[in-house]
Amino acid sequence: MQQQLHSSRKKYRNGLPILLSARALVFLLFSFLHPASSCTGQEKSSLLQFLAGLSQDGGLALSWQNGTDCCTWEGVACGTDGSVTDIYLSSKGFEGHISASLGELTSLLRLNLSYNLLSGSLPLELLSSNSIVILDVSFNRLNGDLHELPSSNHGRPLQVLNISSNLFTGQFPSTTWEVMNNLVALNASNNSFTGQIPSQFCSSSSGLTVLELCHNQFSGTIPPRLGNCSMLKVLKAGHNKLTGPLAGELFNATLLEYLYLANNDLEGILDGAHIINLRNLANLDLGGNNFSGRIPDSIGQLKRLEEIHLEHNMMSGELPSTLSDCTNLITIDLKSNNFSGELQKVNFSNLPNLKTLDLLYNNFTGTIPESIYSCSNLIALRLAGNNLHGQLSPRVRNLKSLVFLSLASNKFTNITNTLQILKDSRNLTTLLIGTNFNGEAMPQDETIEGFENLQVLVISNCSLSGEIPLWLSKLKKLQMLVLHTNQLSGPMPAWIKSLKSLFHLDVSNNNLTGEIPVALMEMPMLTTEKNATSLDQRVFELPVYRSPSLQYRITSAIPKVLKLGNNNFTGLIPQEIGQLKSLNELNLSFNSLSGEIPLQLCNLTNLQELDLSSNHLTGKIPSELNNLHFLSAFNISHNDLEGPIPNGGQLSTFPDSSFEGNPKLCGSVHFRSCGSTEAPSVSRKHRFKKHIAGIAFGVFFGGVVVLSLLGYLLASFTGRHLVTKIKACNSADVEATSYLSDSEQSLVIVPRGRGKENKLTFFDIVKATNNFNKENIIGCGANGLVYKAELPDGSKLAIKQLNGEMCLMDREFSAEVDALSMAQHDNLVPLWGYCIKGDSRVLIYSYMENGSLDDWLHNRDDDASTFLKGKQIELLDPALRGTGHEEQMLKVLEVACKCVNRNPCMRPTIQEVVSCLDCTDPKLQMQNSVRIERI
Repeated sequence: MQQQLHSSRKKYRNGLPILLSARALVFLLFSFLHPASSCTGQEKSSLLQFLAGLSQDGGLALSWQNGTDCCTWEGVACGTDGSVTDIYLSSKGFEGHISASLGELTSLLRLNLSYNLLSGSLPLELLSSNSIVILDVSFNRLNGDLHELPSSNHGRPLQVLNISSNLFTGQFPSTTWEVMNNLVALNASNNSFTGQIPSQFCSSSSGLTVLELCHNQFSGTIPPRLGNCSMLKVLKAGHNKLTGPLAGELFNATLLEYLYLANNDLEGILDGAHIINLRNLANLDLGGNNFSGRIPDSIGQLKRLEEIHLEHNMMSGELPSTLSDCTNLITIDLKSNNFSGELQKVNFSNLPNLKTLDLLYNNFTGTIPESIYSCSNLIALRLAGNNLHGQLSPRVRNLKSLVFLSLASNKFTNITNTLQILKDSRNLTTLLIGTNFNGEAMPQDETIEGFENLQVLVISNCSLSGEIPLWLSKLKKLQMLVLHTNQLSGPMPAWIKSLKSLFHLDVSNNNLTGEIPVALMEMPMLTTEKNATSLDQRVFELPVYRSPSLQYRITSAIPKVLKLGNNNFTGLIPQEIGQLKSLNELNLSFNSLSGEIPLQLCNLTNLQELDLSSNHLTGKIPSELNNLHFLSAFNISHNDLEGPIPNGGQLSTFPDSSFEGNPKLCGSVHFRSCGSTEAPSVSRKHRFKKHIAGIAFGVFFGGVVVLSLLGYLLASFTGRHLVTKIKACNSADVEATSYLSDSEQSLVIVPRGRGKENKLTFFDIVKATNNFNKENIIGCGANGLVYKAELPDGSKLAIKQLNGEMCLMDREFSAEVDALSMAQHDNLVPLWGYCIKGDSRVLIYSYMENGSLDDWLHNRDDDASTFLKGKQIELLDPALRGTGHEEQMLKVLEVACKCVNRNPCMRPTIQEVVSCLDCTDPKLQMQNSVRIERI
C-alpha cells in the first residue's frame, strides 16, 4: 500500500494546486505562533487519547510527554491564549485509528494527518466540529462509509476537506453538504464511493471553489445544479461511470477554469452556445467518452484555454479555424476520433505556446501545414495514422525544442529529404516514420549525420531497398532500431556492436544475406543482465503504442529484442549467442541456417520468446532448454531435427505445432515412438492418397466457406453503422487505437473452482486501468507492469500486462495459466483469471494493499539475504509479538524473499513454495495438485 501511496502522491500533488497552496500558506505561519500560556488539561487529555489510538506513532510519544506543555509538542501549535489551534502530523508513518477526541479540541482550526497509514472510519466529530476550518486526512487507509451529518448541525465552519486517496466505500453523502455553509474546497478522489453526485453542494455553500471526485464509482448524470455554483473554478469527476450528455445548466458556472470529466460514458455533442459561457476555462478534458459531432466554432472564444483533451471519442468533421484564436494553448490532444479535412484551416502560427499536438488516428488529409513550423516551443508532434501526403518541409528545423516526432502510417515521400532535414534536430529523441516512403531506396549518404540525441528510430513497413546504411553507426545514443518489413539486402553490418546503448534490434522481413556476424553477439546492452540504469530514463513525451492495450512510457520498459527472421541468413548460429544474457526475444526463423542448436542458447535465462523455425537445423534438441523458465513462446518447427523431444520441463508446455515439420523427432503423442525406427504405420502411398483427397476436399470446402464469408461480410458492412475506427499495421510504430473496439467480445476466463464464470471483458479491464495509464502502475515485475484496476462494483484487482508480444497460442497460454492457478495457498497471492486479446496477455491477481515485496527488497541498497539478517522482526505486525506466530511468519517471509531473488535461476518452483509454506503450519495444505512450474 505504501508503494501505491507514493505513486499516487505525485499524481495528486499536481491536481490540487489551490488546496495545497492554501495548506502550505497556513502552515508556513505555523511556527510563528508563540502562546502566552500553556494548553488546558482537557486539550492535553484529548491529544493523549489520539496518541493512545495509534499502533505505530512514528516516535511521537517521545515528544508528547504528560508532564509537559502540549503547546511545545511536535506537530502542535497554540494561539496566544494557549489553546491548541493547529495539528500538523503529515508523513509520520502513523498506523491505527483517528480518535474522536480530536473533535473535543474546541479551538482547533487546522488538522493535517495526511500521508500516513491510518485506518478505520473518519470520526463524525471532526466533520461536525464547531472550530475546524481545514481538515486533511488524504493518503491514508481510512475505510467504510462516510456517514451523513444530521441537519441539526447547520452552519459548520469547515472550509477545506481533503479525504482523497483512502479506501472509503458506500453511498456518497448528500445532506451533509447542506450543513457545510462555508465549504470552499472538497477532494474525495481516489476512493470507491458509489451513487450519484449530490446536487446540494451549492444550495447552502455558495463559495464552493474546488470539487474533486475523480477515480470513484459515481454513476448517473452530472447534476445540472452544479451550474449554480457561481464560484466554482475546478470540477473534476473523471474516471467514474457517469452517463448522459452535459446539461446546459452546467455551463452557468462561468468561473470554471478546470473541467475534467475524462474516462466516463458521457455522450452527446459540445454545444457551442453553451461552451462559450466558460470564458475562464484553462483546461478542458473530456477524453475517453462517447462524445460525437464537431468541435464548435465558438471554441475560439475561450481565450484562456491552455489544454484541450478530446481523445478517444467519436467526434468528426473538420477542425474549426477558430481554434487558432485560443492563443494560450499548450496541449491539443484529439487522437482516436474521426476528424477529417485539411489541417491548413487552422493557423498554428497563432499558437506560440503550443508544446504538444497529438492528432493520432484520424482522417486528416492534405499536407502538413507550414504554420505548424512556427510553433517554436513544440516538444511533441504526432500526426501518425492519417492520410497526409507530400514531403517534409525544411522549416521543421524551426522546431528547436522538438523531442518526439511521429509521422507513421501516412503517405509521405522522399525519405532522403526527410532524414537530411531532421538530422539537425538536436533535441529529437524519438522518430517514428514507418509505413511511408513506399518502395524508395534507403539513403546511403554518409552526410546524414546528426541525430545526436536520438534514442528510438522506427523506419518499418516501407519496402525500402538498399543496405543497412553506415550512417546509423553514428547514432551513439540509439536504444531501439526497427527496420523490419523492407527490402534491405546485403550482410548484417558488424558495426552494430558499436552502438553501446542499443538493446532492441528488429531487421526481420528483409533480404539480408550472409552469416550472422559474431559481432552481433557482443552488443553491450544485451550481454549484461543488469538493468539499463545508465540509459536515459526520461518518460516519452507521448506514449508509444504497439497495440490498443500495449503502450510504452519509457524505453527501458521495451523488451530486449534481436529479430533477424525472414531473411536469407546462412551458416551456423554462432555459439557466442550465449553471451546475450539479458535478451528477452530471439527470432531467427525463416532463414537458411544450418548446424545444430547451440547449447549456449541455454544460457539465455531471461528469454521469453525463441523462434528458430523454418531453417535447416539438424541434430538433437538440447534438453537444457528446459532451464529457460521464462520461455513462453517457442518454435523450432520445419527443420531437420532428430531424436527425442525433451519432456518434464518447460518444453513440455508447448504444443506439437512448435515441433512439427521435423520427421525425425520422436517422443510426443503425435510423433513416432522413440523406440520405433519408422514413423506411423500408414504407408507412404496411402498417406499420399489421403493428402490428395484432403487437398481436393479442402479446395471445395474452402471455396464454399470463402463465398459464405464474403456474403456475410457484405451483409455486415451494408447493415452496420461504424461508430469508431480501428487502425492497425504490423509495425512497432503502431501508435494507438481507441479502446472502444471489439474488446467487449473477449471474455476474461476465470479458472475452474472460482465459482460461476465472470462476465468481465477486456474492455472492462482497459476502462478500470484507464487504458493502462502510467498513473495506475503499482509495480514493475520481470515480465511486465502491474496496474491497479477498480471495477464498477468497487472491487480492486492487480492487472499484470505481460512484456513483449507474448504471441502464445490461446490453448497453450490457457493451459499454463490453468496449471498456475492450481497453486492455492493462504500465503500465495491468488491468480483469479486471465485475458487473451490479440497479442495481449493479461494476468488478473488479487490486489495487495501493501504493494510488492520485490520493491521492498530490491529498491533497497542491500539484497534479499542481507535484508533478512537482524531485521526480520521489524517487518512483523506488532500484534503478532508474543502470540507464538513470529517463527511461522519469518518462514513465510523467507520463502517470499526467495521468490524475488535477483537471479531467476535461484527462484523456487511453485511446488517448492507450497511445500515450504505447508511446513510452516500443518493446517495449511495445498488445495490442488500442481505441476512443477517456475514462477
